[in-house]
Amino acid sequence: MVQVFSRVHGALLVAACVAVLGGCAGNVAPEVKRLPERVELSGTFYRGEANQSGPQVLASLLSQQGIVITPGLLEKPLHLPGAEDKLQQNMQNLAREYGLVVYPLDSKLPALLTQVAAGYPVMVRFSEGSAFWAEPRYAILSGYDRNKQKVLLRAGMNRRQLMDFGSFEAALEKAGGWAILIQKPAQIPAAVDRSRWLKAADELAQAGEENAAAQARKALAAQ
Repeated sequence: MVQVFSRVHGALLVAACVAVLGGCAGNVAPEVKRLPERVELSGTFYRGEANQSGPQVLASLLSQQGIVITPGLLEKPLHLPGAEDKLQQNMQNLAREYGLVVYPLDSKLPALLTQVAAGYPVMVRFSEGSAFWAEPRYAILSGYDRNKQKVLLRAGMNRRQLMDFGSFEAALEKAGGWAILIQKPAQIPAAVDRSRWLKAADELAQAGEENAAAQARKALAAQ
């Protein structure tokens, strides 16, 4: 009788584990299931304290676009310290001054991972901390593992910060759901929203980069 109970108990445990694993796999969106199983992008990364994450991430992405820069060189044009409340907008304005397109993304995980799978690192803002105290931080979304349901962030002092899909989406949403690409004019995003790209090109022209804006429009038309 004990052996029978043990076998039944063991079978139930196995069935429960399979059900849990199956449920986890089922939680992955169909769009994500169609992406490569695992992606990790390389590229420049500047480590820094968490409260310096904006200039650090922006410098990393500008460097990956061939611009010679360091986080320290960005403090003055970003009006830091002193303009922390305008940092998000100032970073976008500064990227445009370098002739780059700032392309906003939907904050849903499939939209973000689609860009990473295409080879484009994503700049995100996420909430970091506890339930009692949390602050928004900036990071580079530079990889994911679909089977383990983990994203890979480059943030703060950590070049390989792993976070599970659900926690990342919650942290992203808590910080406002903000995510962008910083692209050369000829780098058309994956599954591009044409009207969104054209609006980004218009904003580039308004920043005084008319030639770069024209290149962005031409690259889209060539698709």
